[in-house]
Amino acid sequence: MAPATAFRRSDAAEQARAWSGKVSLTPRILAVNVLALLLLAGGFFYLESFRSRILDQRSTQAAREVRLMTEALAPIGLDMRDATIARLAKETGTRVRLYDRGGALLADSRALGVGNFRLDDPDDDPLARRSARWLDAAIDRIVRAPLAPGYREQRDGRRWPDVRAVFAGAASAQTLWRAPDRTPVITAAAPLGRGLALLTVVNARDVTERVRAERYRLSVVVLVASAISIGLSLFLARTIVVPLRSLARAAVRVRLGRAREVTVPRLPERRDEIGMLARALSDMTLALRARIDATEAFAADVTHELKNPLASLRSATDALSRVEQPELRAKLLAIVNDDVHRLDRLISDISEASRLDAQLSRATFDPVDVAAMLAAMVAEREARGPAHDVRLRFDPLDDDLVVAGEGARLERVFANLIDNAISFSPEGGTVTIAARRDRSMLEVWVEDEGPGVPEEAREAIFRRFHSVRPAQETFGQHSGLGLAIARTIVEAHQGEIGVESREDRLSGARFVVRLPLAARA
Repeated sequence: MAPATAFRRSDAAEQARAWSGKVSLTPRILAVNVLALLLLAGGFFYLESFRSRILDQRSTQAAREVRLMTEALAPIGLDMRDATIARLAKETGTRVRLYDRGGALLADSRALGVGNFRLDDPDDDPLARRSARWLDAAIDRIVRAPLAPGYREQRDGRRWPDVRAVFAGAASAQTLWRAPDRTPVITAAAPLGRGLALLTVVNARDVTERVRAERYRLSVVVLVASAISIGLSLFLARTIVVPLRSLARAAVRVRLGRAREVTVPRLPERRDEIGMLARALSDMTLALRARIDATEAFAADVTHELKNPLASLRSATDALSRVEQPELRAKLLAIVNDDVHRLDRLISDISEASRLDAQLSRATFDPVDVAAMLAAMVAEREARGPAHDVRLRFDPLDDDLVVAGEGARLERVFANLIDNAISFSPEGGTVTIAARRDRSMLEVWVEDEGPGVPEEAREAIFRRFHSVRPAQETFGQHSGLGLAIARTIVEAHQGEIGVESREDRLSGARFVVRLPLAARA
């Protein structure tokens, strides 16, 4: 017995894929398509990086704008300062404030009548905007985006980090904040001179709206693609899984021994691999059913054929105990001897016929020179002396008559045909054996001068235990399996065997064997 490790080692290639065999095809098909959708949904994360780049650009832009404002305000006197601050706030869309070093507010564009900066109250937002804000928070949490500090208005200018940085000597400073509605707020400050600092504040709501618009479009694409993908996946799973399950159920019923009642669907409308599989399984089931029927018929025929010699043997042995005359006892012993030989021959032929298919399926075919084989068989029989005074004549019509096969089995075929022809030939008759090449096939025929085979019986003579013997032959000399064995061997060699009338229209039968030549085989 082989060690268990050897068995597991032989399955090592399959173990790498063992996980997939535990999952049904339907979820696997869905998983593959959903994976592609997840890759498409990865665009949401790309939008997050896109928003970060835009905000970085807007922060840089805010720092540049506040420096330009300080350059514009530097030469202007106090009488024009407030008007200029209001005009700059209106043109840039920002809230502009001016602080001194002590943090006191000197000027504010809102107080000057420019109300271009406002923050929305999240509680007043409609459902769509609140949903968008919730989605923003979810994506930020998934991608672990850094959370900007919440924006709060400061009365003291020194509480603004940008103003403190400017008074500390920075040329400019900017900070990104988060409004209550999660929109970005950008503050930037620059020194104005004379201990003053200019601070600008802008709510970059357009960035959030732009990202949300792109996210909405991507969501629509993902949802539509998901619906189509799931629908196609379910359709694909139905076209694959449903017929496979039907075939599996039919195969299970066949395995359980109900092959006669099971009809395996052939799926004739399908021209794909599943249709090929269905028709292959159906053909296999029909072949299995035919094999079972043939086995049962063979068993019944064997039983019937064995009963006849056994009944004769029983009668003879029963009579031996009651018969005392030497002549009658000798006749009964002769009957017993004939029946024993008949049983031995019958059992031998039955054993060979029952094992023939399995043996031929494992046989290794070698080149066989059929012409040389037939010549040797004829020479050997002539050396033994003609049976029933019947002459044998061999006519090889072509050379190089080589087939791929098992020599001993093919010799059995031709021996059966020659013995059959001799038994039906009249005293002094001739049995002709000929071989020739017919395109890519080898054709061998055996002709006798007997009564011939009626056309309606030409197929029946190849059935097992079907025996029509000549009148002069002693009963029980043949088992009725010779021609059946010959056909089995020939068909296993991809050939054909049949019987027909002689071409010269004389009395007799003509058995023809056709085998593929070695090049074709």
